[in-house]
Amino acid sequence: MLINGPRDHVHLLFVLPASVALSQFMQKIKANPSRWIHEQWPEQASFSWQTGYAAFSVSESNLGRVREYVARQEEHHRRLSFQEEVVAFLKKHGIEYDPRYVFE
Repeated sequence: MLINGPRDHVHLLFVLPASVALSQFMQKIKANPSRWIHEQWPEQASFSWQTGYAAFSVSESNLGRVREYVARQEEHHRRLSFQEEVVAFLKKHGIEYDPRYVFE
């Protein structure tokens, strides 16, 4: 597993077993750190994750490129914001979306 990201979002690179639903995995990924943050820093009581998430599968042949991309998040987001990146990715891959629901 590889985890990295700037202040406003997180990128995860992980292998998800076929027996685990992505929604279940994301629920645990969000719940456990939230609980820890609230226990460790009570003054951060307003901390919460956004409602949604984006998930993309990666082929074995592209794993190295994606690992490098995740590892260089700080550098990457000096050139492109998170919002710009998501919209560009959706457009590049022909994924239809409603802008009202992309960034809750």
